[in-house]
Amino acid sequence: MARYKHYNYSQRVLIPVSLEEQLMPGTLEFAIHTLVETRLDTSIFDSRHKNDETGCPAYDPKVLLKVVLLAYSRGIISSRRIEKACRENVIFMAISCKQCPDHSTIAGFVSSMRDEILPLFRDVLLVCEEMKLLGGTAFALDGCKLPSNASTKWSGTFPDLKKKQEKIESKVRKLLQEQIQADRQDGGREDALAPLADRDKQIEKLARHAARIETFLKENEPRIGTTGEVKSNITDNESAKMVTSHGTIQGYNGQALVDSKHQVILHGEAFGSGQDHDHLPPILNGAKENLKVLGQSEDYFKGKILTADTGYHSQTNLSRCEQEELDAFIPDRDFRKRDPRFVTRERHQPIQKRKFSLDDFRHEQGTDQYICPGGKILRLQVKRWSDRGNIYRRYVAEAADCQNCPLIGKCIRRKNAKRKCLTVPIGAEPTNLTKKMIEKIESERGQRIYPQRMAIVEPVFGNIRTQKRLDRFTLRGKLKVTIQWLFYCMVHNIEKIATCGFSLLATR
Repeated sequence: MARYKHYNYSQRVLIPVSLEEQLMPGTLEFAIHTLVETRLDTSIFDSRHKNDETGCPAYDPKVLLKVVLLAYSRGIISSRRIEKACRENVIFMAISCKQCPDHSTIAGFVSSMRDEILPLFRDVLLVCEEMKLLGGTAFALDGCKLPSNASTKWSGTFPDLKKKQEKIESKVRKLLQEQIQADRQDGGREDALAPLADRDKQIEKLARHAARIETFLKENEPRIGTTGEVKSNITDNESAKMVTSHGTIQGYNGQALVDSKHQVILHGEAFGSGQDHDHLPPILNGAKENLKVLGQSEDYFKGKILTADTGYHSQTNLSRCEQEELDAFIPDRDFRKRDPRFVTRERHQPIQKRKFSLDDFRHEQGTDQYICPGGKILRLQVKRWSDRGNIYRRYVAEAADCQNCPLIGKCIRRKNAKRKCLTVPIGAEPTNLTKKMIEKIESERGQRIYPQRMAIVEPVFGNIRTQKRLDRFTLRGKLKVTIQWLFYCMVHNIEKIATCGFSLLATR
């Protein structure tokens, strides 16, 4: 007969655990623990508390900071899950020294770090500089669009939101009328009370939604973008609708400027805009402020290489690069069409019907108007407007002429366009930064330097999104989302410190 070792779950076991020994040298948790204890100035939190004589002792900011950094490094972003980890996970027990801050304390600590997050980020950056992790010769800028704690269904322009409010109020009136009729027909029978109660809840919910929209419209102004009013969001009005490769999201665009030597992040900030046309100046300003802590001069970026993708190609960004005397490589959106290395890419694309081009429209010089292939007239609408350093003239057709035209499928590219708009280039501005950048990108040096962008900045976002599992921001408002984004940037930089020989620094 087989015999097995006896076991008994009711027995008591005393296991001696040294908290310090759980933080093994060479690990990320050891780097977090050592940095917070020895290099980060947490005295900036002291002004928050006035309990030196009376009141309950507060959790040490060092403990809370270590717990949050470790949690984010493991993809734990929920404050309730962080609290649970402090009670159940040995590493969290060790790094918190067996203290168990509740979720409200953790959430309040993160969201209130308005004045403290940047000094802490700079302290970590200073350590990176001391360890010679910064090359200071080449940089790359990119953004990461992530959903936030806001719903896309609460987005819209002010007229759209007003229509939604009226639609909800109309539905409430309809439900109330149905309820009155049902009361008359049922005569107060008990078997009719259940559906009436459900209808009451539905009416109450819809009325609450309508009141919420009305309050928002009264207390806020329309958001104005470069082309007019953009969509607001009732839940988080600083977030924005953004188109990504995974669909449309309501969220923020986390920007990061990365040094090429060891992919250390010099500065990070979240923006409520999916377009990157205006993001380079504030990121450069933030990076220069951070570098002042390292003792760098105001003209630190002079002559340094900066690469960014086509989304950053704008007059605002190019002008700032020229002002800073940056050796920037920011291609325009059509640069791949001119690249001979991509000349055969069209054979891998689905076959599409050829659209009409400018050559298919006949220009009448006497009347200064164009005749389309269907024989309709396009009249001059705008004599002169510039885009990316080029000057254009715009001609438009009558909406009635385009709606029933049999050639509309070959003429109009935009799905929702009601009439044809023909843009005719007529020249370039004297200081055409786009033209200069095109020549620079297409040069032999540009074709050698620009492809390095992906190797510098893309692994950073891959680490944050995949390894650290940041798939959404959990806070609301640009300030709080930037705090959360900088926390992840700090975790990334601390990991670089741990990977590139933190023991050398610890022995100093």
